[in-house]
Amino acid sequence: MEHALSSPQSHSWRTIAVVAAGIATLELIGLVVVGAAMLAKPVIHHARADAAAKQSPAKPASAPARPLLPRGSTSVAILNGNGISGAAAAEASRVRARGYPIGEVGNAPRAGYGRSAVMYRAGRRPEAVRLARDLRIGLVSPLDGLRPRELMGAQVAVVVGG
Repeated sequence: MEHALSSPQSHSWRTIAVVAAGIATLELIGLVVVGAAMLAKPVIHHARADAAAKQSPAKPASAPARPLLPRGSTSVAILNGNGISGAAAAEASRVRARGYPIGEVGNAPRAGYGRSAVMYRAGRRPEAVRLARDLRIGLVSPLDGLRPRELMGAQVAVVVGG
């Protein structure tokens, strides 16, 4: 006499049930991981934004901005930074034609500037940007490699490059 539990068919449904439960468990784990990732993305974004806001120092009460000097009141030093004779004088003519007074025309402390640049004293960036736009010079920076005394009183300098 055979027992009902010992038949080969009774083991197969249990195996199928265990395999199905395992697959369902893996699917559930996958859904939980995907859901957590989808929820975590906005949370992480907000946390990073909050951290960045906390790290950036509050702007101190700034002094009132200086008014933009008119072209006729913005003294410009022209410095030859490429070593080609007469380059500073030619640039001075272009600058003077646009209404700027010329302060100093001479050689830069060093030669070898690859391209022309407009450099400015502290607080004179707006004038330098306007001058660079007038002359179609793409490089504007604070005094780099120049000392304020080398500008002979000018607010901005054009360093003629190669």
